[in-house]
Amino acid sequence: MSQKHQKQSYQPLPTAAAAMDNPAMSQSSSSGGSNDDVANIPPTYSSQQLMPSDSDSMEEARQLRPTGATANLAAGLGLPPVPTRLSAVGRSQWFTVGVLCFVNLINYMDRFTIAGVLKDVQEDFKIGNDSAGLLQTVFVISYMICAPVFGYLGDRYSRPWIMAVGVALWCTTTLLGSYMQSFGWFITFRALVGIGEASYSTIAPTIISDLFVNDMRSKMLAMFYFAIPVGSGMGYIVGSKTAHLANNWRWALRVTPILGVAAVLLIMLIKDPERGHSEGSHSMEATSYRQDIKELLKNRSFMLSTAGFTCVAFVAGALAWWGPSFIFLGMKMQPGNENIVQDDVAFNFGVITMVAGLVGVPLGSFLSQYMVKRYQSADPVICAFGLLLSAPLLFGACLMVSSNELGTYLLIFFGQLALNLNWAVVADILLYVVVPTRRSTAEAFQILISHALGDAGSPYLVGAMSEVIMKHLRNHPGASGLTNELQSMSQVVESQLINATDLATKVASEAIHSFQTNLTKTAEKLTEQFTEVEQFEGLQYALFSTSFVEVLGGIFFLFTACFILKDKYKAARSVADAQEQQQQQRDNPIA
Repeated sequence: MSQKHQKQSYQPLPTAAAAMDNPAMSQSSSSGGSNDDVANIPPTYSSQQLMPSDSDSMEEARQLRPTGATANLAAGLGLPPVPTRLSAVGRSQWFTVGVLCFVNLINYMDRFTIAGVLKDVQEDFKIGNDSAGLLQTVFVISYMICAPVFGYLGDRYSRPWIMAVGVALWCTTTLLGSYMQSFGWFITFRALVGIGEASYSTIAPTIISDLFVNDMRSKMLAMFYFAIPVGSGMGYIVGSKTAHLANNWRWALRVTPILGVAAVLLIMLIKDPERGHSEGSHSMEATSYRQDIKELLKNRSFMLSTAGFTCVAFVAGALAWWGPSFIFLGMKMQPGNENIVQDDVAFNFGVITMVAGLVGVPLGSFLSQYMVKRYQSADPVICAFGLLLSAPLLFGACLMVSSNELGTYLLIFFGQLALNLNWAVVADILLYVVVPTRRSTAEAFQILISHALGDAGSPYLVGAMSEVIMKHLRNHPGASGLTNELQSMSQVVESQLINATDLATKVASEAIHSFQTNLTKTAEKLTEQFTEVEQFEGLQYALFSTSFVEVLGGIFFLFTACFILKDKYKAARSVADAQEQQQQQRDNPIA
């Protein structure tokens, strides 16, 4: 092939770059409409240009990928070519993805092991729901604070080394924490665990993005992110069963550190792909951290999807932490379940979480690849649909838990399945609206925001709300019973309107009586525990807040759909400009 012909085949690179950096544009339907369906985007950026429907178009797609010096550079670095189908994925790439998935699995196993034995932890340290929720909150706070630091390092230094050091740190602190006898030291080591996990979570997705493009990137990200719900479910199971076998909840925290040692050794064996390798943009230079943050703040798709993902994190964090305890209290209220064991509830919840993750995460990725053939802004709409569907399902599970065991588990399964549609799709959105040299920073920024306003506070917030509600229910026994309240709501409103004066007098009277009672029985109430009914209803009312947050998250994702095409184009254009500059430098080298 002549030099002239090479130049001509390389000129459409903006088209390839746009599709490669944009998984949602990598698929198209042969009958899915014309380029006019997407306003303000040049026809050369249509995903239809990359659909390998026959051998000619497949050859054209190959030509659109980086060739010549760029490909030689990758080969010289020992990096495998970018695969476009599963059969083309090399052993080195499979090994890298397998290691990252394994570490992500044990990462979330460790994170939710305590949730499977939370009642035992509370009894051992003699703490309430608010302090129990604080265990997860301090972990996530340290996790989110350190994420931007590792994001900055991940865009500039060796990613395997950073991950190896981080995984070694969280394994060590988890093991040491299991021997702490005071709650103060125990919660301190839980905070240190978050530092180690931040190093891994910010960097691993960017390695996958540098190895794969288009559908392959979506598939690999789905494989990586389904380890989150599956690992969380295994955390409940391993935690509860290990504690039961050892007759000590502390042994539950000593399983993942053993697996973590193997993970560190495996991480050291993976190769660090060059940033932007999959897009062919090897020479893109990282900008300053200040410039990175400035550009991310102006990226509306990134900011709105981060807000939506924050709502996902809020709900996932609250349910993961309090779900087993709440279900245990609710199931125990059913006739015939008085002797139910929390280990069994944690096991069932863990299995449901695992299966919902195994189905939900790949399903979200499949829907993304299928829907973008007809609607190129489909990704955020899928996320919104998942949240808006999950909200009533989980709300119904909270209402049904004390009366119908099977119905509760079914609603939880489908509610978590709908929630899990988000994981891989949100990661995909970030990767194709942000340029390669800014992705670790973007991952870190998203982690900081989503955890700061999401699952950093939701376990503690739900626990604190339940404490306040339980105290209210104890002081006002007539306020207990959600079912009766719902059935007589209209009557109560009418009564309040007609008998406002009598109601005010009654409330004042009850307040005076409650004050007098508190004066005489303060000592008893400080030491007296809440009843199981009060604990159940306190958590039930507090968990209702998650449904509202899910609706709010759905609204954020719907707004994302309004801007995502423009931000896709902008990111792809930046990569294409860098590629054109590389080509010009090769064609006109400076003597």
